[in-house]
Amino acid sequence: MIFTYSNIALAVSVIFLALVILYVVKYYPRKLKQSNFVANWKKIQNFCKDKKTWPKALEEADGLLRSALKKKKFKGKSMGEKMVSAQRLFTDNDSLWYAHNLYKKVTAKDSKKRLKESEVKDALIGFRQALRDLGALPKDGTKG
Repeated sequence: MIFTYSNIALAVSVIFLALVILYVVKYYPRKLKQSNFVANWKKIQNFCKDKKTWPKALEEADGLLRSALKKKKFKGKSMGEKMVSAQRLFTDNDSLWYAHNLYKKVTAKDSKKRLKESEVKDALIGFRQALRDLGALPKDGTKG
């Protein structure tokens, strides 16, 4: 087989194109399917009807955010690290951190934290805004 400049240039071009495609597939953030997130958000809202299921609402909301961050490929081992990686997208970091920290307090192994309705509302508003900022829920609020 004879190696000519055109053959070598073609091989280099193919390799370069393959590397670009691999990079895009691995690192380019995916667009989220809002319908799945909207359906899950409606389930979370149903947990708000009963005081006994408020902790479950926080747990599910935190899990939904975790899923969105993972699908958008934000780096970090812990949820906190992923939130820091994505913080430039969040319009209300303080509310989101409040929500996540409340979730952690409520679900701690020896927690006896009694939730107030206002705390749960504020936390869910923080989670909802973060999900909107990530594109998981519609921004206009018509479905989420």
